[in-house]
Amino acid sequence: MATFTYTAAERRSHLLTAVSHGGAYGVKVLQSVITTATVVAQNATIGFGRIPSNARILGSSRLYWDDLSNAASPTLNMGLAAVNGNLVQADDPDALNDSLDLSAVSTAMAGNLLIKDIVNLGLPAWDYVASETADPGGELEVYGTIIGAATAIAGEIVLELYYVVD
Repeated sequence: MATFTYTAAERRSHLLTAVSHGGAYGVKVLQSVITTATVVAQNATIGFGRIPSNARILGSSRLYWDDLSNAASPTLNMGLAAVNGNLVQADDPDALNDSLDLSAVSTAMAGNLLIKDIVNLGLPAWDYVASETADPGGELEVYGTIIGAATAIAGEIVLELYYVVD
């Protein structure tokens, strides 16, 4: 399992702990809020939380952030990592999206799609990982990596990941 520079303060609805009707496709959410320091180093990793490996990530999943740089151009890659060594080969640091501009506050406040390619919406999480050809079972860690440059302004990064489990 990866070691993260930052980990999320997960916020879950109390409704998610209630007993459901038991049917498939009950929508669940992983909502995570990361508060960053003024400087987050290039290549720092952020752990947003875990989802089941067979979670089908919905198109309504989004990322939001404050303007995190006034000089350089830090970007964020969103990937999936093994939990307890359940992936065949390696973690995939840009499995979900890549090169999200953390200094572009105008697009950030409107939210950015978590999934880069719309043709992939609804795939199970394991299918986004390049090395996987079958569901490894267990959970996958949703994480981000700061690339390109360090951030220069403190702020927040928010993930709203909506998913269903077959």
